[in-house]
Amino acid sequence: MTTRKPISRWLRRAPWEVATSSLIGLGLVMLMQPWAIEVYSYGFTVLLAGVIGYSIAGKLPQGN
Repeated sequence: MTTRKPISRWLRRAPWEVATSSLIGLGLVMLMQPWAIEVYSYGFTVLLAGVIGYSIAGKLPQGN
């Protein structure tokens, strides 16, 4: 019989997937807006950070 150690609250997959999905959405909005070049210039970086974060979040345990 094995006992499972409870997963820390901040290491669960679901909140990280929501946060990184939001970051991806923010990056897309930043790339599509036509008003501020400064916002546009950071759009790809934000989008890339979201995609990398989502890839990492997919490896985290599900948590109950």
